[in-house]
Order: sequence, then structure tokens, then C-alpha cells
Amino acid sequence: MSRIGMKPVPVPAGVKVTVNGKEVVTEGKLGKMSVTLPEAISAAVDGNEVKVSRVSDEGNNKALHGLFRSLIKNNIIGVSEGYKKELQIVGVGYKAVLAGNKLTLSLGYSHDIVYPVPEGIKIQIADGTKLQITGIDKQLVGEVAASIRKFKKPEPYKGKGVRYSDEHVVIKPGKTNQ
Repeated sequence: MSRIGMKPVPVPAGVKVTVNGKEVVTEGKLGKMSVTLPEAISAAVDGNEVKVSRVSDEGNNKALHGLFRSLIKNNIIGVSEGYKKELQIVGVGYKAVLAGNKLTLSLGYSHDIVYPVPEGIKIQIADGTKLQITGIDKQLVGEVAASIRKFKKPEPYKGKGVRYSDEHVVIKPGKTNQ
């Protein structure tokens, strides 16, 4: 029995959820998202809740039950509140500049890194070193943040690089003379 899948998903005011066959469409003040359910999973709107059920307990159906319940919940939160990730750039001369839909990062390499911002993602830069990535798709926001961090991960001796704002980097001691 999927403990997560059995919980109904509450629908807040201002969000409209419709089930069209195997497609669950979620509309809110920030946009519109949809998720397509597999054959073994079904969803129904009951008042201010969405209930997800499965056909049988065979095979992978239990895992899919919880997964698609979570995907529907993420869509509801995304269209009503949105998702946000914050990155911080640490290092002398390291900075970020946003021009249109292209993010240019100066991270100590011989060249600047130009990252095209995907559709549906909004990036705000404060002080040239603090990035705020927002969007309605939780997976896409996390993927963009991870891609930007991947350009220059924090190194363990001085802590320079791109890190999440709540990430703690353990600094190693350097070599000492005896």
C-alpha cells in the first residue's frame, strides 16, 4: 500500500484541476501545467481534493501511485506559489550578468560561460553574485540550478565557486610548514 499515494491532494483557492481521461490539467495564477497518467493510475477531483488511485497492487503500480500523486501535488504548488532556488557565487572577480534570456557567468576561466535560460524560468541577479531562479516547474527549476552550479562547483580549500545559498562547504586546511 502506498502511504503517499493514498493521501488526497488538497486544492487551494484559485487553482483549478481538471481530469481529462489520463491527463490531469492544473491551472492557477502563475500558469498552466499538466501530467499524463499511466494506464494503471487514475485520478478524480472530489470537491477541493484530488484523489489518486491504482488499478491493482501488481508490479510497479505501488511506486507509480505515490509518484504521480506527488507530481500532481507539485503541479498544484507550482501554479499557485511557484518554486525558487537561490545560488551564490563566491570568489574574487566571479560574477553573473543577465542579458535577455542569456546568462553570462565569469567564473575564473579564460572565457565567459553563456547559459541560455530555458522557457518558463526567470532568473534575477542581486549584486552580481546572488542568483534567484524561479518557475512553476519544480523539476526544471532544480535542473537549471544544478546546471549552473555544475559550471564551477565549490572547491574545498578556499570555497570558491557556485553554491546553493543554504549549502555549507567544508573548508580543508592547507599544507603547513613544520
